Amino acid sequence: MSDAMLRLSGVKKTYNAGRSNEVCVLQGVDLELRAGELVALVAPSGAGKSTLLHIAGLLDTPDTGRVEIAGTDMTGLSDRRRTIARRQDVGFVYQFHHLLPEFTALENIVLPQLANGVARGEAETRARQLLAQVGVVERASHRPSAMSGGEQQRVAFCRALANQPRLLLADEPTGNLDPGTSDQVFAALMELVRGTGLAALIATHNLQLAARMDRVVELNHGTIAARPKSD
Repeated sequence: MSDAMLRLSGVKKTYNAGRSNEVCVLQGVDLELRAGELVALVAPSGAGKSTLLHIAGLLDTPDTGRVEIAGTDMTGLSDRRRTIARRQDVGFVYQFHHLLPEFTALENIVLPQLANGVARGEAETRARQLLAQVGVVERASHRPSAMSGGEQQRVAFCRALANQPRLLLADEPTGNLDPGTSDQVFAALMELVRGTGLAALIATHNLQLAARMDRVVELNHGTIAARPKSD
């Protein structure tokens, strides 16, 4: 039995850019991620990497093709079942942290767990453990405005992993940080991923960071190809 956590098969996506002008963003994407694998996704600007991540993360649907997470075909599920699968099986990290400003770091990580039916005490314990793993547990009671950009993004990583997903998707998660902070934050992300055994697909323009992952794939002209890692 395959240990694939994510499998995209023949995924196509076309957008109508207005007046009979269609743009084919994805032209038959095939991609597989195994449990415990950290994969870099590189792509030229406008190539469709965000579209690909949104389809893989069940935030969008392909025109044709198949999306499987942990062996389950997600393509034809109802909106309700897709929402449940997203909450339980997928963690998403964006370039900007999108933390809820009125809540503390701890509360931002607790809330998705409460929505998933976890008891508050258990949710707070897990939130503190995650914050400790990325080195910001002392910021547990701080709101996002009182934290640095790097600290905010570490909290966002913890929130994405709060419900112990099988798949982590990240769209330029260090793209808004200076190089030194980016390196530190990425190291924290790698530690979290390695400690859980989930599959992770991370879009980045930083080829040095990409080279630290297990493999690199490139999205170009609507299809995926393996790319040699830079030294």
